[in-house]
Amino acid sequence: MAIWLRPFTIAEITPLRRNTMVEHLGIEITEIGEDYICGTMPVDARTRQTMGLLHGGASVALSETLGSIAGSMVIDLGKQSVVGLEINANHLRAVRSGVVTGTTRPVNLGRSVQVWQTEIANESGALVCLSRLTLYVLDRSASSMRNLTGG
Repeated sequence: MAIWLRPFTIAEITPLRRNTMVEHLGIEITEIGEDYICGTMPVDARTRQTMGLLHGGASVALSETLGSIAGSMVIDLGKQSVVGLEINANHLRAVRSGVVTGTTRPVNLGRSVQVWQTEIANESGALVCLSRLTLYVLDRSASSMRNLTGG
């Protein structure tokens, strides 16, 4: 059984990337499963660091993109939103070219905190990066916004 609040399609999600870093980096959502989302990112001039390797920050951007989209898909967006609290990444293997694929799955789907783990693999399927994203589930009321910002 799917964990999503309702069925989502890639066609619904794709327009959300327009005029964002997600579009600039070439990140694309490629699959929505019962409890996971997959996306790809090219390893090219947009995503490489000065030594010609996939930039760790680009891997983190892929992870946060997938986790944030997934986090949004398990809540009622009319009443709640999600914001990132913490992200970490272990970079395990270098990539110089091609495409990497990230797959994110929930570790915890609490009422106020979600944790998503993303595995990023190269074209051969070897694990390149393992990342964990913590999201805060925020009620869309003014009092919750004040609490989050300290106001």
